[in-house]
Amino acid sequence: MGGPASVSRPFEVYVHVPYCRRRCGYCDFNTYVGDGEGYAAVALAEMELAAAWLEERWAGGGGRPATTVFFGGGTPTVLPARDLVALLDGVRARFGLAPEAEVTVEANPDTVNAGSLRELAAGGFTRVSYGMQSFVPSVLQVLDRTHDAARLPEVVDWARVAGLDVSCDLIYGTPGETIDEWRASLEAVVAMGLSHVSCYALTIEPGTPLWRRVQSGAVADTDEDDLVTKYELADSVLGEGGLGWYEISNWAVPGAECRHNLGYWTGADWWGIGPGAHSAIGSERFWNVRLPRAYESLIAAGRLPWAGCDVPDAAGLVLEHIMLGVRLAQGLDLDVLGLPGSASRAVAEGTAGKLADDGLLDEEALGGRHRAVLTLRGRMLADIVTRELAP
Repeated sequence: MGGPASVSRPFEVYVHVPYCRRRCGYCDFNTYVGDGEGYAAVALAEMELAAAWLEERWAGGGGRPATTVFFGGGTPTVLPARDLVALLDGVRARFGLAPEAEVTVEANPDTVNAGSLRELAAGGFTRVSYGMQSFVPSVLQVLDRTHDAARLPEVVDWARVAGLDVSCDLIYGTPGETIDEWRASLEAVVAMGLSHVSCYALTIEPGTPLWRRVQSGAVADTDEDDLVTKYELADSVLGEGGLGWYEISNWAVPGAECRHNLGYWTGADWWGIGPGAHSAIGSERFWNVRLPRAYESLIAAGRLPWAGCDVPDAAGLVLEHIMLGVRLAQGLDLDVLGLPGSASRAVAEGTAGKLADDGLLDEEALGGRHRAVLTLRGRMLADIVTRELAP
């Protein structure tokens, strides 16, 4: 594969827990119904293999302790808190954990209690990200969510008492959701004083139960105009509540941005543990087999559970940098478009100027700092901006 990875980049670890108590009707992630019994031991074994591979790759480059760790899924908190702490201890032992590292666990509100959150905090976790999705019972029902909206303030309080920072995910555009219902969810998270909120437009993926319900006419499909209106409302309500956008789908009070996700968007190295998890080390990209049984078999055989790998060429790396960089409020440094494999500087400047004239890029940021910063309208058309700036 490619050459040695740079040892100057931040290093992050992602741990995928592919189990849920129930699979939501809109979900097409690599998840399975189950309690994950025995999973921690297999994931710890992958960490051993990964640490050995990285030690060889980074020989002479010094230690690379993880600056952030993110437990995602699935629903990581279907595992007992002791298993999650054991996995974090595994990261600490195999890779190292930087001082003041950010350690996040995703959770469904009905898979935690005050005691489990205290155990996670005592074990080194610093953040919990709740998959709330909505504060409206009828919307939760359409999404096949199992938690009670009335309990959401309680689970937030439990996390805060335990000493954890709290984030939440919301979904907009659910069939039947009104503007007033979406506003109610936004106002609820502002009222609880959350410092970080992610808002995602519902995508109805082919083959999912919700897709089949749309195809049968049982529920309506998503509406593009509705999604635009709801995104604009999210930006307004969250902004008035003190949360500014720092990435297209993410808002936070200053200093509360998710450092792990920022690492993805700004070019950190990361290693993904678990079935279907992806990794990026230097210019190399690789991903694990998706099925838990195949994953476990490869680990038992002493092999890294890779399904494939890729090394993008120079143009591909520039495209990746553009695609990720334009999503951020800090914007994309247009000087990167002078790199080999990219459009010429003159062409890039001309394209950016046209995008600014069309209202997709901020003219002041473009002229003053030579950065491509999306306007509110540009955020909703980011794919077009990326295609225009791409080599």
